[in-house]
Amino acid sequence: MASIAKKGLRQYLLQLQKHPLRTKAITAGVLSGISDVTAQKLTGIQKLQLKRLALKVLFGLVYLGPFGHCLHILLDRIFKGKKDSKTVAKKVLVEQLTSSPWNNLLFMIYYGLVVEGRPWLHVKLKIKKDYPSVQFTSWTFWPVVGWVNHQYIPLQFRVIFHSLIACCWGIFLNLRARSMALTKS
Repeated sequence: MASIAKKGLRQYLLQLQKHPLRTKAITAGVLSGISDVTAQKLTGIQKLQLKRLALKVLFGLVYLGPFGHCLHILLDRIFKGKKDSKTVAKKVLVEQLTSSPWNNLLFMIYYGLVVEGRPWLHVKLKIKKDYPSVQFTSWTFWPVVGWVNHQYIPLQFRVIFHSLIACCWGIFLNLRARSMALTKS
């Protein structure tokens, strides 16, 4: 069993080296799917919602993986690959002031319009109501992840590390949304 895992890891690393964008996109899609399946089960959904799952996988595959890939390459070019504390702090700050608000907003729009199929007016009202707290919560958690990512994780693994943490973050947000909905009922 261990040799199968080692062989799989070697093959994955080879694909990451040969086709970094494609591998990161697929990884982000798979982890988005794992996050959604786990969240659906933990929130009490009896029958797996396959359309929702496919749409969440699609978001990871088409947007999260490629965006993260380009973002980390851009940040390393802007800051010339430096890893000193001051540079890492700048990378985290840029990430938190640009991509974090954008990603949260885009996800809320995508989830409302595409995944839930709600009309734009409803989505806009939900964003107006919930976006500030979502972004604030994000800023209490993701800067630490960003620091670890930029300080300790090699460039080719940053999107994967971020996707792994995002998988857990997605489960947390789903459980939090579920508990908030139950307390309002």
